[in-house]
Amino acid sequence: MKENKLHFKREQFNHLAALISLLFILQLLAVLFLEKPWSIAASIIILTAGISILLIMRNRSKTFFGDYQHLIEEENQLSTLLHALPDFVCFKDGEGRWLKVNQFGRQLYNLEDIDYIGKTDRDLGELVPFFKEAFDYCIDSDEQSWQSENVTRCEESFSLPSGEFKTFDVIKVPLYHGDRSRKGLVIIGRDISQQKMAEEMLLRKEKLSVVGELAAGIAHEIRNPLTSIKGFIQLLEENEHVSESYLSVMSSEMDRINQIVGELLILSKPQMREFKPFDMRDVLDYTTKVMGHESLLKGITIHEHHPDFPIMVCGDKNQIIQVLINIVKNAIDAMMEGDITIDCTTDGDHMKISVVDQGAGIPPERLKRLGEPFFTLKEKGMGLGLTISQKILQDHKGSLHIESEVNRGTKVDVVLPGYSGKE
Repeated sequence: MKENKLHFKREQFNHLAALISLLFILQLLAVLFLEKPWSIAASIIILTAGISILLIMRNRSKTFFGDYQHLIEEENQLSTLLHALPDFVCFKDGEGRWLKVNQFGRQLYNLEDIDYIGKTDRDLGELVPFFKEAFDYCIDSDEQSWQSENVTRCEESFSLPSGEFKTFDVIKVPLYHGDRSRKGLVIIGRDISQQKMAEEMLLRKEKLSVVGELAAGIAHEIRNPLTSIKGFIQLLEENEHVSESYLSVMSSEMDRINQIVGELLILSKPQMREFKPFDMRDVLDYTTKVMGHESLLKGITIHEHHPDFPIMVCGDKNQIIQVLINIVKNAIDAMMEGDITIDCTTDGDHMKISVVDQGAGIPPERLKRLGEPFFTLKEKGMGLGLTISQKILQDHKGSLHIESEVNRGTKVDVVLPGYSGKE
């Protein structure tokens, strides 16, 4: 509205300037063709009219430049507000050329040192090759918005040079001239990366809760007949005609089944265990010793490195052993031959165990799903090993991180809080 008013005043100013030019021409004609005293009278009239018009122009110019200055101030305020927004805001013309983008957008696409004005997404993809795929997607998305002739909303995701993965909720508003030709496109994108992560974590917790309920039911149903079978085995042990070796095997297998049931219960509810301090070096040595035979059968060598001083951790020693055995076993299953390296480091507050293999690696789309209940890369696996390991580490206020590259191997980091001896 203010721009239209300013345009009207500018037109009036131009008309007055044209009228001054006309009076100058009339003055010249009066001097050349009129005789005295008519030429003098005409000159006085024309001069009076010219002075009046100049006074009007002077007053109009003050108003005009005042409005212009006010409009510039408003534009600066809007520009400041635009650059302060934590969202991506961009304006394009009807041909898809960038007209203006806020500071957030320039930093997002690394455009701080690039003259983006007048360039299309395809041009910017050539100038910033890292985002070429993202810019190409924007071309298709913009065209869909133009075709719909209405406000559109979609999600756009891409990676940053830092490795961070971003997801934006994008609204696109197409603008048209009176003849329905394309005038411009307004694009607003809000970063919803944290929201998407929270949704994924919530979904994973819901799955884990369902698995926990299922595991509790299975464990309960298995333990009931196990109790009866265990009692009958004890009765058979008193019978001299039954082989003692057979009974021993049966009893040990029953104990093993009972242990598996106990592991399922880890998923269903927190277990009442007494956490005690222990030296992580003992856990590493035990894990290497237990898994050493299985690795040698496949031509795999396990290399273990840890400091010479005690690395104290407070927790359930057997559960931590279970976690490390599970990780090392996964590494062995992923390899035909080669080396597995187990490194242990500490900074006092935390300790980290890194298990690195030389296996086939894990594709990115599968790496995202590791740890989900019943998702496994093994043909005969149940998909509960990592789920149980993550639950154990969560109870110990620790964490598990997995990095992998296809045909290069996998690295698994187990991080646990250190133990200083103080409560």
